[in-house]
Amino acid sequence: MKAEVKWIEDLKFVGKTDKNQEIIMASGDSTYFSPMEMVLMAAGGCSSVDVVDSLKSAGQKIESCIAKLTAERRETAPKLFTEMNIHFELKGDQLNADKIEKAVSDSLEKYCSVCLMLGAGVKMTHSWSIV
Repeated sequence: MKAEVKWIEDLKFVGKTDKNQEIIMASGDSTYFSPMEMVLMAAGGCSSVDVVDSLKSAGQKIESCIAKLTAERRETAPKLFTEMNIHFELKGDQLNADKIEKAVSDSLEKYCSVCLMLGAGVKMTHSWSIV
């Protein structure tokens, strides 16, 4: 895996992957994602992959999965995340609560690379609901 980040102007940068995909990020400009917002979304995306894959593998008929993330950060620099919660809103046909709890817990504790990297310094929690 490779990527590059190129300074555009002010505190605006363009990130580009080796798949030639680009995203603009900036600090202090609400028009673009901040790098920390991207980390937050990466945790939600990575964990969602685990949850959906696990539920499908367990024979669950999942129709939708929305990960809603909240995070707290330190007040002073470096403004690290101190707490993060991922709340999964799941929809499907006769979803099993035990299988959901296992999928969500396993993602946070065993499989989600992003969450596991953050977990050493961030209080990571999860919750879920069937909608």
